[in-house]
Amino acid sequence: MTPQVTEERVPAYDIVKDKIKDIDHTVIIARVYYMFGTLTYRFQLMKKDKMCMVEIPKVLLDAIKKNNSTAVQELASILAVYLNGSECWTEFGESTKV
Repeated sequence: MTPQVTEERVPAYDIVKDKIKDIDHTVIIARVYYMFGTLTYRFQLMKKDKMCMVEIPKVLLDAIKKNNSTAVQELASILAVYLNGSECWTEFGESTKV
């Protein structure tokens, strides 16, 4: 089972949240999981009746926390691809496994 983590334990959580809101203000972060094997955070995002899973490497979030502007731009690019791509969004019940 993948462990769920609180927002306080996610590096640069507030920046991720703000970048998501910049792209689509209707998207919320429902849960965040830490993937020990790959050292990534998996963000479960929700929008109306749809869900999207976005994986962000821990090293990228650590760099963002240290005010690395290149890392912030990379994060914005990753989020834009996921949030604007229809293939990421699935209806609840289609793919709700983590």
